[in-house]
Amino acid sequence: MCGIVGYIGDQQACPILMEGLDRLSYRGYDSAGVAIVDAEGKINVRKAKGRLENLSNLLEASPITGTVGIGHTRWATHGEPSDLNAHPHTDVKGGIAVVHNGIIENHAALRRHLESTGAHFVSQTDTEVVAHLLNWLYDGDMKRALIRAMGMLEGSYALGVICDQEPGVLYCARNDSPLVIGARNGEGFIASDIPALLSHTRDVIFLHDKEIGVLDRRGISVFDAYGNSRQHALFHVDWDLASAEKGGYAHYMLKEIHEQPEALQKTFAPRNSGKPGDYGWLPLSTDEVKSLRKISIVACGTAYHAGVVGKYAIEKLARIPVEAEIASEYRYRDPIVGENELFIAVSQSGETADTLAALREARRRGAKVIAVCNVVGSTIAREVGNENTLYTYAGPEIAVASTKAYMTQAELMLMLAIALGEMRGTLSTERAQTLLKELNELPAKAEQALKTEEQLQKFASTASQKKHVFFVGRGLDYALSMEAALKLKEVSYIFSEAYAAGELKHGPIALLQEGRLVMATITQPALLDKTMSNLREVTARGARVVAVCRESLKDKVINDVDEVIVIPDADDLIAPLLAVIPLQLFAYCMAVARGCDVDKPRNLAKSVTVE
Repeated sequence: MCGIVGYIGDQQACPILMEGLDRLSYRGYDSAGVAIVDAEGKINVRKAKGRLENLSNLLEASPITGTVGIGHTRWATHGEPSDLNAHPHTDVKGGIAVVHNGIIENHAALRRHLESTGAHFVSQTDTEVVAHLLNWLYDGDMKRALIRAMGMLEGSYALGVICDQEPGVLYCARNDSPLVIGARNGEGFIASDIPALLSHTRDVIFLHDKEIGVLDRRGISVFDAYGNSRQHALFHVDWDLASAEKGGYAHYMLKEIHEQPEALQKTFAPRNSGKPGDYGWLPLSTDEVKSLRKISIVACGTAYHAGVVGKYAIEKLARIPVEAEIASEYRYRDPIVGENELFIAVSQSGETADTLAALREARRRGAKVIAVCNVVGSTIAREVGNENTLYTYAGPEIAVASTKAYMTQAELMLMLAIALGEMRGTLSTERAQTLLKELNELPAKAEQALKTEEQLQKFASTASQKKHVFFVGRGLDYALSMEAALKLKEVSYIFSEAYAAGELKHGPIALLQEGRLVMATITQPALLDKTMSNLREVTARGARVVAVCRESLKDKVINDVDEVIVIPDADDLIAPLLAVIPLQLFAYCMAVARGCDVDKPRNLAKSVTVE
């Protein structure tokens, strides 16, 4: 959520800032702005509500020049989306400009204090407090002012700061909100995420909490909260810019759905040596695995749904009690967690604030902590260490609605279940090898599942104006239905809900009426008869049922539903991952048919870095 960019060098800053903001727009935003120091040392600000095109039009009508600047795409937390509340924010005199991601929790108290010193606030934001605070603390040294301000600010923040008294310096700082510094031959860059920098540099520094970055034409310096110099090795980004571009697809979401076979292969292959019982990639010894009393899988949104898949699979194969929990609730229910328990944090970005906070709580209470993450160098990965992070290798995911990250997270959950089961002796080596062979074949079968796109396009053209959609399933199919319902509501704005099929008669069936659309997932043969019985109750009330089912189950399903979408056969544990694909395509096609902004759904942010 929100995006920060900054530049210092010999080039004009404005085009670089606008390019960076465009590359960060996938994170979600409702306004944008830039602040640039001109040749006379004056800070000029332009900002506009709405899409980046509005800011571009403003800059075309009223251009600004200079080689040092900061930019921001805002996702509203304090104050409505407006030109006035957009970043950057300045102090009273306009001599200090600030962009900020995160939430300043003590902003109200700071505002009252600063108003008593003569500060005049013009916005409703917590960010403006930072600009006035820095002005109040400034004594000719912005680094010193930032250090003092960090001691007074409570909450999460990533900051980019410029000052007219130090026109040749770009400052940044962070606490619980990601910030990356890039370097290239006398130029410096800051950004919330790597894609904003890739067209300029692949060498980056990940700023740590309570650190300050100072960028000038001599280079980059990093300091801790006490002003002590800190040394950071440059990290070289090895994925290319093309990975973060559409590549001929109409939308990033569609491209990323089609990238899933490759993402599955990249996540599985490095961990499959072909040797039975070789689980060297798992940061747990056999003794640790055998002593486990409980596993908690904690995440938010789509990552949580992957965790639910993990719960079903691990309990089935490893016979360990597993709790899949929503991270935003975890800390506040005084969780029972301690030694001989495993805590798995799942996050695409590795920056999810609630998941990070839950991780820290579990570790404080003595649990063994590992992470499933897609971003090397992210905060969660650094917190647990690379040796305890299972990377998904899905590559950059630009669309706000997650697809390939979810798929690879679910794949890793199955791999964990297999490893834990065999290490505990609850899963035979023969069965483990069969499942691993099926996972190895999964990318090819995923390619076949992608061929359902044309059928789903045709269906969406007639169904796109539906106002409500139910998703139903049993067992792993219910876990899948939760994610399918979320995808549809995220990108199409259709109200959708997932239900365990057996629960329909316990209340939700009252909502069924003539023409209501029900999407049913059927991949579990052992639950087929029960599921079909539930669906007959649905069709008896006039609802329209579309079933996503395995090829081998088609003949047993087709006569009791209105339409069947067929996926390749696979093991009962693996077939749901194939069923994900047509359900993602369904959400995408429905959104396109409704004219929605597929890659940038309203009110949503890609990386939720505040609670």
